[in-house]
Amino acid sequence: MSKNRLRGLYAITPDCADRARLLADVEAALAGGCRIVQYRDKISAKPEQVARAKALRELTRRYAAVLLINDDLALAALVDADGVHLGEDDGNLLAARSILGPDKILGASCYADFALAEAAHAAGADYVAFGAVYPSPTKPNARRAGADLFTRVRTELGATSCAIGGITLDNAPPLIAAGADLLAVITDLFNAPDIAARATQYQRLFEEHAA
Repeated sequence: MSKNRLRGLYAITPDCADRARLLADVEAALAGGCRIVQYRDKISAKPEQVARAKALRELTRRYAAVLLINDDLALAALVDADGVHLGEDDGNLLAARSILGPDKILGASCYADFALAEAAHAAGADYVAFGAVYPSPTKPNARRAGADLFTRVRTELGATSCAIGGITLDNAPPLIAAGADLLAVITDLFNAPDIAARATQYQRLFEEHAA
């Protein structure tokens, strides 16, 4: 997938104590058509994070998918990930772009702040993420972001945008219609009874709302 056309389901890994299960679940999402994965891990020790990131790197390559690392430039470099996603407090975007080089993907959390998105875009971010767009079980206290932000990013910045937070198949279509290029999903994807089928359903939403 070209970094200039990031679009579709953006699977973010859930906290999971069982590495084998995590890898199986991610592979199911990839088998269902997901082509963008972010490794996010708030519970594993560093050696385990390295092992998981390496395994995910191999897995995503097998499916010609993109692997991004959450909040950790060093880990992204170690496993030769396709890029990194940084939050507001996770480092300077200009510095990150310099370290990553021009060909890797840089994503930035902008919460509910269009000014942050403008600054991130100017600093070289390939996509800007807004959320939580809906109440989120992962981050229940997250700032809420309106769908109008995705429209503004498309019309005012001509940039790629990502929606995150409480997204389900039922509430996703208005976000795509508003201009969101990526839907970052954890719970509604990985808690689905059939992860591959759920991934396919998300991808289909984007086909129905062709840009």
